[in-house]
Amino acid sequence: MNEFHESERRTDGLDVAALQRRLAAFAAARDWQQYHTPKNLAAALSVEASELVEIFQWLTPEQSARVMEDEGAAARVEDEVADVLAYLLQFCEVLGIDALAALSAKIDRNEGRFPVNGGR
Repeated sequence: MNEFHESERRTDGLDVAALQRRLAAFAAARDWQQYHTPKNLAAALSVEASELVEIFQWLTPEQSARVMEDEGAAARVEDEVADVLAYLLQFCEVLGIDALAALSAKIDRNEGRFPVNGGR
C-alpha cells in the first residue's frame, strides 16, 4: 500500500461536526431521519460492529495484524469502519453527545482508574 493513502487526502479539512452535517443531509434527502431514533441507531451500530468482527473471526492474531496488506480485505475493513463511525456519529447527533468531549472525559477517568505503575 502507498505510504500516503487516498483516504487521508479526502479527510483534509473535515471534522466531526462537518461529517455529522453531511450524514444528516444524506438522511434528510432520503427521508430517513424518521428511522434514526437512538434505539435504531444503537442497533445499527451493533450490527455494523459485528460485521467488522466477522472479518477477523477466524483469523489468527498474525493474520489479523496483516489484514490491511490484502487489498480486498482492506477495503472491507475500511467499509465496516466507516459504517460503524457513521452510525456512531448519527447516534451522538440525535442525543446531543459531543463524541470527542465524551472520549476525552473517558480517557481522563481511565487515567485515574488505571495508573501507569499499577495497570499491568
